[in-house]
Amino acid sequence: MPDAVYRIDAKGRFSYVNRAAGELMGRVADELVGRKALECFPEVRGSVLEEHYRTAMADGRPRTVEFFYPPSGRWYEARVFPANRGLTVFLRDVDEWHRVQAQRAQELTQLTAVIEALPPATVLIDGGGRIVSVNRRWTAAGEVVSRAGHRAGRVGDDYLEVMSQGMGSDDRKAITAGLAELMAGGSDAADRVFAHDYQHPLNRDRAWFRIQAARVEASGQVVITHTDITERVLDQEALAWQATHDDLTGLPNRACLLELIGDALAGDEARAALLFLDLDGFKTVNDSLGHDVGDELLRQVGARLRDQLRPDDAVGRLGGDQFLVLARGCDISEAAALAFRLQTSFTRPFLAEGISVPLSASIGVAAAQPGVRQAHQLLSDADAAAYAAKGAGRDRIHLFSPGLRDAARWRLEVANRLRDGAVDEFVVHYQPLVRVDTGEVEGVEALLRWQHPERGLLSPDAFLSVAEETGQLIPITRWLLGETTRQAAEWAAQGLPLRMSVNISARHFSAETLVHDVRLALHDSGLPAENLVLELTETSVAEDPTRAEDQLAVLRSFGVRVAIDDFGTGWSSLAQLLALPIGTLKIDRSLLTAAARLAAGGTGAVLAAIVSLARTLGIRSVAEGVETAEHLQMVREAGCDFAQGYLLAHPMPAADVTRWASRVRAAGGDSCALALQGQAR
Repeated sequence: MPDAVYRIDAKGRFSYVNRAAGELMGRVADELVGRKALECFPEVRGSVLEEHYRTAMADGRPRTVEFFYPPSGRWYEARVFPANRGLTVFLRDVDEWHRVQAQRAQELTQLTAVIEALPPATVLIDGGGRIVSVNRRWTAAGEVVSRAGHRAGRVGDDYLEVMSQGMGSDDRKAITAGLAELMAGGSDAADRVFAHDYQHPLNRDRAWFRIQAARVEASGQVVITHTDITERVLDQEALAWQATHDDLTGLPNRACLLELIGDALAGDEARAALLFLDLDGFKTVNDSLGHDVGDELLRQVGARLRDQLRPDDAVGRLGGDQFLVLARGCDISEAAALAFRLQTSFTRPFLAEGISVPLSASIGVAAAQPGVRQAHQLLSDADAAAYAAKGAGRDRIHLFSPGLRDAARWRLEVANRLRDGAVDEFVVHYQPLVRVDTGEVEGVEALLRWQHPERGLLSPDAFLSVAEETGQLIPITRWLLGETTRQAAEWAAQGLPLRMSVNISARHFSAETLVHDVRLALHDSGLPAENLVLELTETSVAEDPTRAEDQLAVLRSFGVRVAIDDFGTGWSSLAQLLALPIGTLKIDRSLLTAAARLAAGGTGAVLAAIVSLARTLGIRSVAEGVETAEHLQMVREAGCDFAQGYLLAHPMPAADVTRWASRVRAAGGDSCALALQGQAR
């Protein structure tokens, strides 16, 4: 046999030596029998092998020990068996195995040192999946795991068994499969790294970790690091939430709502509806009470809407003062009922910073049509319905119809053309204003028209609201001031001095450029300031009375006149109107018609009362919408100063104004008489 074998008797002499043993000692085996073992094998003296000789003889139990034999420079495994008051010893050359193990031990020591230096909690597992080594961070993490009620992993434990505590099944399966593939080896195993993010409960907190595992090819072991990525995951969740939610209200934002709508429309038989809510007059609330109050009101609106919804519905904020409700599994009639419920919820005032604020909303309702899968299309339909509701007045509900889609496309076309320079297609028509008592021509009102290349001549109703929404209204008004003052100056130079009345919107007050724009127009045209009249509606004044009063006072100080247009159609306070430097009150045609219905015995008592009040305040009165001889008679009897309407003259281009004025002069200068004769239409 290749192993060295010898027997030693009770006196310490060799009683048997095989050939391999003799060769190991450099002697002939037969010559060694009967001689003292320690004399023939002196390298054993004082070694661990001699110690095992004595202990085996003493207790009668076998021993196994490794020792280094200097003459051969190799390691041997010695197995010592007590027998017949002596010892039988087997020596096997294990030098190669021992050196491999020593190399592995050295590598393990080095690897352990590296693992110890790694910042994340790290373990080394063997090919069987058991923990071989851990670093201090793993030990420290084990204390946290123990406090959470789980068993901490120690050297010798099954790694996957330890990790499975409290882990989700999907994560457990992924980690098991990934480590199994690494431990299986293969030509590219050393180049592969397994990584997986998983969630693990620690007490009541959620914690996330990233496993990264790599194979140590020389030993077949696997190094696994565990990095705490909780903060990063929470940051990512916060960013994802912020990307899909409104910061102010916490509701889903436009991007998230579009995704929700798309999901709701995904089925073959999808039933969903959108309710588009636009708060009425919220800008006035914001400007008057401050943005802090406005923000709090928006939060309360969002909360109140959420409380009114069914469990499967969703509400979000599109931006500004606009909200959107997605009603799932809902047809148009059910959506309309929901809209009325939401509308009713606004009947209770909102309370912000001790201030009770009444709010209302204009609501557009659109239901998904068969075959429609585009979220943007349904949103566009609901938007169009809300626009129609807004146009009908405050606190209205409007259901979508295909005609609204055409109107929305028209608004988009208008917005694009206005941006691309449609001002070159604008023209101004002028409607004369005449004295009621003498029929003399006092001035003209400038009426903007759009000479559209495809649609013909368009009135302001077709485009000015879009211009206001897109920020084009002020540039248009600026152009109108320049054009009309130039025209009035030109007429004056021709011997036709007419006061020019120009309509101004509330937007011009908020922009605070009105004074500058008027001064510039007067300067460039050379028109005297007293020949320019700025017409304002009651509503435009009521939106921001302080700014209006300040700017109009400056304009009035250098001669520009101010008129309130469409009086009787708004909700302005009489006190507000009296605070403004008003020179003229233009009574709306609707009030004229109402006065005619209420007239008794041919006398318009209501109209007369308004005219009398204006005269008492030193304000001149103008009756608009005079279309019949009866109207003219009524405004005369009521004492109106001026009249304007189709009976007297239709709006006309600038070139026609001079011809019309010439006809009036030729007929004696009384346009009223000429109109009654049917000659000046």
